[in-house]
Amino acid sequence: MSAANHVEKHSFQTEVKQLLHLMVHSLYSHREIFLRELISNAADACDRLRLKSIERHELAAEPLVIRIHADKDKGTLTVSDNGIGMTKEEAIRNLGTIARSGTGEFLKQLTGDKQKDAQLIGQFGVGFYSAFIVADKVVVESRGLDADQGVRWSSKGDGEFEVEVIDKPERGTDVILYLKEDAKEFLEDYRLRQIIHKYSEHIAFEIQMPKATEEKTDKIEWEKVNKAQALWTRPKNDISDDEYIEFYKHISHDFEPPLTWSHNKVEGKLEYTSLLYIPSRAPFDLWNRERVRGLKLYVQRVFIMDDAEQFLPVYLRFVRGVIDSNDLPLNVSREILQDSAVTRSLKSAVTKRVLDMLEKLAKDDPEKYQKFWDQFGQVMKEGPAEDYANREQIARLLRFASTHGSDATQNVSLADYVARMKDGQKAIYYLTAESFAAAKNSPHLEIFRKKGIEVLLLTDRIDEWLVSYLDEFDGKPLKNVAKGELDLGELDDDAARKEVEAAFEKAKPFLERVKKVLGDRVADVRLTHRLTDSPACVVLNEHDLGPQMAQILKAAGQEVPQGKPILELNPKHPLIEKMQSDMEEQLFSDWALLIFEQAQLSERGTLEDPAAFAQRLNRLLLSQQ
Repeated sequence: MSAANHVEKHSFQTEVKQLLHLMVHSLYSHREIFLRELISNAADACDRLRLKSIERHELAAEPLVIRIHADKDKGTLTVSDNGIGMTKEEAIRNLGTIARSGTGEFLKQLTGDKQKDAQLIGQFGVGFYSAFIVADKVVVESRGLDADQGVRWSSKGDGEFEVEVIDKPERGTDVILYLKEDAKEFLEDYRLRQIIHKYSEHIAFEIQMPKATEEKTDKIEWEKVNKAQALWTRPKNDISDDEYIEFYKHISHDFEPPLTWSHNKVEGKLEYTSLLYIPSRAPFDLWNRERVRGLKLYVQRVFIMDDAEQFLPVYLRFVRGVIDSNDLPLNVSREILQDSAVTRSLKSAVTKRVLDMLEKLAKDDPEKYQKFWDQFGQVMKEGPAEDYANREQIARLLRFASTHGSDATQNVSLADYVARMKDGQKAIYYLTAESFAAAKNSPHLEIFRKKGIEVLLLTDRIDEWLVSYLDEFDGKPLKNVAKGELDLGELDDDAARKEVEAAFEKAKPFLERVKKVLGDRVADVRLTHRLTDSPACVVLNEHDLGPQMAQILKAAGQEVPQGKPILELNPKHPLIEKMQSDMEEQLFSDWALLIFEQAQLSERGTLEDPAAFAQRLNRLLLSQQ
């Protein structure tokens, strides 16, 4: 057997096997998308050849096309392109493995629920493997740019594939699908044209199919079946909502339509076109910092790169779309983009465009904006720290839960809060906690409930980081109700405060006794007027790190300074009054520690030594018998 027809057998990467199985079973109801995906891959191959033609002008002579041909006698459907093609090594690498970070995490999230999995698989990008939804066997014949020979790759999707070197006279790729018996509808001319018009009208290259004719001839006459004009280059008035939505699905591999989009052509100091989309659903790998993300970059309508991250800040990493610049050089690289003044100007303009789009959505369609916030709110909270220039606009977009509502839904804007502030209220009050239940039931809220003052309840891990960069809104400072001395200004309860001050001198020996028991567990012990029902609460010093920030720093491997809380006692509570009576030392010690640990539980939901707490509680319960 000669080297030219030696067949090599390979096994698919484990993740590919899993994905193939799940895809074939989960995407059956979406099976027509295989053609969209194969046409998209063909267009990418043409785009990459067109990019090469900038350096090698001879490549620009031949028009780039994608051809779809059905053979009813053989039961095959072929998608061909004369783009950049693949070598043998590229075919093995590109068609046998998934070189994408987060694949393992993606597979873990699949549930077995076909509808939910279909959405996830769509987000992941089904690409080439979607062919096995409709085909018993897939054959790929390709010849790469500058390659001497072609390669044939074939598989039945059963865990293995074969590769052999072949003679292929022309550059490009043919994907040949041997269709399943129940997929023969995709051999029908009208059905193929219908799918192309639905999904691939916007492809910038001609998609050709055999011209319908009654005469039988060996020579095929090809005709264009799509507009073959990049969607973003067309006037907005000529583009339907359906076309915008299908283009979004093409670039994002999402099955759901976007929430909103913005299409703009800018002429002036900068000349560029942007088409930006806000997805309906967060991708499974939104929190994967290593994930490549960004906009598709074109320069003068020539495709340059996918995932150009230089045009958006990281907190807007969920945005999908295209930017087409007339001001960047055609030979631009990621390194050049990084140091380019044009890039910085474009980033500033595109960022502002996205924020304006979100602000408009929040104003015109609050229900849709709430859907956006539920999916991407935590990412938006990264904004004030990362994008100081747009901090005020980002602040207007933020949403929080608050004591004004009854559940954990984050639907209160800072503007809503300010509009409801009491006469004389000078600050926006908030409380950070590990969970909504912990925040809602915190003793720190007692005085605020009594006075009808709204408090924002911040329970996302990033919230404490957020407020460290967002210290005021609309001229009103943000104040943590669990830090420092409580000063409600004109709204303060003067009578309660004076009562506590009067009780302080009398309670000094008692407070010293409690402080002696607690030792270095606390920075201080004092009386408070902020409590109405609880015996005690723990308060941080004004500049101490809260538990959320401490967790973030620990997760980042940084040393966390150990701050000590202040224990505040409610002098009117029966337990505190009881402790001030004559009480033998061991019993007093147990009560003091129990009150402190109870306050910690209310605040953080955890204790350093729960076993000691349980033993102490049992001793006190027995002592009451």
